[in-house]
Amino acid sequence: MLMGTINGDRRTFFQLLVSTLLVSVTNFTVWFAITFYVYLQTRSVFATGVISGIFLALTASTGIWFGSLVDHYRKKTMMQVSTVASLLLYVAAFAVYQVTPKDRFTDPASVPLWTLVLLLMFGVIAGNIRTIALPTLVTALIEEESRGRANGLVGTTSGVTFLVTSVISGVLVAVGDMFWVLVLALVVLTVAIGHLFLVPVREVLVPVREVLVPVREPAGPAPSPERSRKVDLRGTVGVVRGVPGLMALIVFSAFNNLLGGVFMALMDAYGLSLVSVQAWGLLWGVLSTGFIVGGLLVARTGVGANPVRLLLAVNLLLWTVTLLFPVRSSIVLLTAGMYLYMLFVPYAEAAEQTVLQKVVPYQRQGRVFGFAQSVEQAASPLTAFLISPVAQFVFIPFMTDGAGARAVGGWFGTGADRGLALVFMLTGAIGIVATAVALRSRPYRRLSDRYARAPQDPPDAAPAEPSLSGRRQ
Repeated sequence: MLMGTINGDRRTFFQLLVSTLLVSVTNFTVWFAITFYVYLQTRSVFATGVISGIFLALTASTGIWFGSLVDHYRKKTMMQVSTVASLLLYVAAFAVYQVTPKDRFTDPASVPLWTLVLLLMFGVIAGNIRTIALPTLVTALIEEESRGRANGLVGTTSGVTFLVTSVISGVLVAVGDMFWVLVLALVVLTVAIGHLFLVPVREVLVPVREVLVPVREPAGPAPSPERSRKVDLRGTVGVVRGVPGLMALIVFSAFNNLLGGVFMALMDAYGLSLVSVQAWGLLWGVLSTGFIVGGLLVARTGVGANPVRLLLAVNLLLWTVTLLFPVRSSIVLLTAGMYLYMLFVPYAEAAEQTVLQKVVPYQRQGRVFGFAQSVEQAASPLTAFLISPVAQFVFIPFMTDGAGARAVGGWFGTGADRGLALVFMLTGAIGIVATAVALRSRPYRRLSDRYARAPQDPPDAAPAEPSLSGRRQ
């Protein structure tokens, strides 16, 4: 078990999980709540799709920069900067919410509404620095054979976050719109800043030449210390390309997220067409227990000898679930399908993180995690922006009084929810085909072989990462 195998840094690891849980609860509460609030105020699927697109576009555009910050400065310092930035943005959003007449928020084209949305989205995005820093700290604090289990506990923390925030956001929006959501955010982030200040973190800096696997460095003179502080996209791409099959894995994940953008844009509208906002929030709380159970299962079983194969097998299962749960307009089928989805997502996430932690040099893990986040998320905004108007103006009419309703409406059902269901089913079918192709591909075999042949942990190095002020910890 993980408890028995983590070294002297075990206490630090668990305290970081607690700190991350506090901040994630805040950020996901805000994310869920603003999506619920905008839909309930405007009744516009297009507006919720645009919100999802903004969120995913910001995630994609900031990942490489955030990864560079994580690599170049102390991880704990960047986690603190992340939390403070979120807090300040939420304060500004609270001020906008308080001074704006509430009827202005019912217009989907309202400037104050989108000012509120953007401030909250920037606050949530600032929290992504933590999601990049945490897996790099797993590499630093946990020995290689236990990292899969540690990544499972990280997934469990994410599940607890969804469990708490889905219930809280649904209830708070129903009771007081965004007021109590923002009050909670300000209080919890203030507590999180104080908590993280008290957590001691041992940081390591692996020299450039002491890497886990050989990589092709970019041509030209070695970068100076000052230049190494830059984003260094070229060098990061060189590291990714130097690991056979790793770029293909990232591209595959990006394609999955292209399809996953459908969930981001349409799932809330689909769920809210079946149940009330209170019931939808409570239901997500129940569904999130699947994430918790899945994470605990990963923490117990690990990700096996070939996490690359596990990642693709899990994706095949997830897309099959996506194809099946919308067959009928039923909250029972939606609940069962999404619970299975939540149960196995931690295996996919832990498998990908475990692969990166072993085959990528520690010194560049922040940038590679950030690069992967940017590339993988870059496709989702395109889907989110495109699929919401397509669903609104094509699929919903198609299944309400159009050709689809006339052809299959007798057994499939008709109406807006059936139009959204058709989009989900087409997405699942495409995902199944893509994953089956990936399982038979040459990059899959090459990355599996590289993971099996990669050396164990990097040699110990001095804890010498600079802080933002230039002082060492």
